[in-house]
Amino acid sequence: MSKYRIAWLPGDGVGNDVMDAAKIILDRIKLDAEYVPGDVGWKFWCSEGEPLPKRTIEMLKTVDCALFGAITSKPKEEAEKELAEDLRDKGFIYSSPIVRLRQIFDLYTNLRPCKAYKGNPLVYKDDINIVVFRENTEGLYAGVEFHPVPEKIYDSLQKSHPKMKKFENVKKENMAISCRIFSRTACERIVEAAFKYANEHNLPSVTVIEKPNVIRETSGLMLREARKIAKKYPNIPLWEVNVDAMAMWLIKNPQDYSVLVTSNMFGDIISDLCAQLVGGLGFAASGNIGKNFALFEPTHGSAPKYAGKYKVNPTAMILSVKMMLDYLGENELADKLENAISTTLREGKIRTYDMKGNSSTLDMANEIASKIDM
Repeated sequence: MSKYRIAWLPGDGVGNDVMDAAKIILDRIKLDAEYVPGDVGWKFWCSEGEPLPKRTIEMLKTVDCALFGAITSKPKEEAEKELAEDLRDKGFIYSSPIVRLRQIFDLYTNLRPCKAYKGNPLVYKDDINIVVFRENTEGLYAGVEFHPVPEKIYDSLQKSHPKMKKFENVKKENMAISCRIFSRTACERIVEAAFKYANEHNLPSVTVIEKPNVIRETSGLMLREARKIAKKYPNIPLWEVNVDAMAMWLIKNPQDYSVLVTSNMFGDIISDLCAQLVGGLGFAASGNIGKNFALFEPTHGSAPKYAGKYKVNPTAMILSVKMMLDYLGENELADKLENAISTTLREGKIRTYDMKGNSSTLDMANEIASKIDM
């Protein structure tokens, strides 16, 4: 019996390409694992009306963690048009499998390291090393939305909130509402995770990113809880920055920051900004981590036009494998893999198209594999 059971979820488009690259790495390090395939993605939406079949959810309850390639998501109307003809007008509504997995398994920490590697021609500055902690289950991504707005909700808001007066002449059918819902528990645990990480890795600060001067209640709750948690770590300063200012300061002085923590939507935006500082989404790995389960994935999309061409940069996927190894406690293997990635980028002999090279996805994976000191 293998030491680990790992779900294998290529998903859509180039997800298959980069997962093939990941397999080259895993074969090289000879990780003692069984890889369990799972159905997820656009073709299952089209053929079954369900991009995340129940059978896949049940399988995920039996494994130690999961590797995920990429997913295709489209707006509501476009998704409905691509359903099999016999499934249309049957009430099926598309929702992102990755967002649902985060909620089903309570993967509340979205950990996104953004590190610049020397030799990468795309980095903004080569001394950037930022880790983003994004709350992963609440906020705008919780999916509590209405269009048109139900009469009870409309009437209740009109009666209970003075600022709804602005909308008193807007008909219910002409209004859409997306709820930004925070809980105290979610705020506490994401900030706690950020401080714990900073403490364990001897990092100099934690920066909480919100907008409490405008979004007073939800951002205010996050900020108040961050201040409470910070008292447990007196050796680590807590910095408070509005999200708009943070975008500016990251461009101007990215080296000033080490650990960033924020809510779901702001975290999605800020982590992509950080990713671009270190070379773009081809270098952006992530871990969706909960108390008893974790899923690791690159943050890029499925890029359908490149699917099957083995053109895209697999480094984000391979860095996600590195994160998975750390999660499993295989720290020595994780360090060897990161050293191999660093060496490959520093030497610059093999580069994919985004780095102005002509090497393939698998060329890059094989080069990194060859550098792993076994």
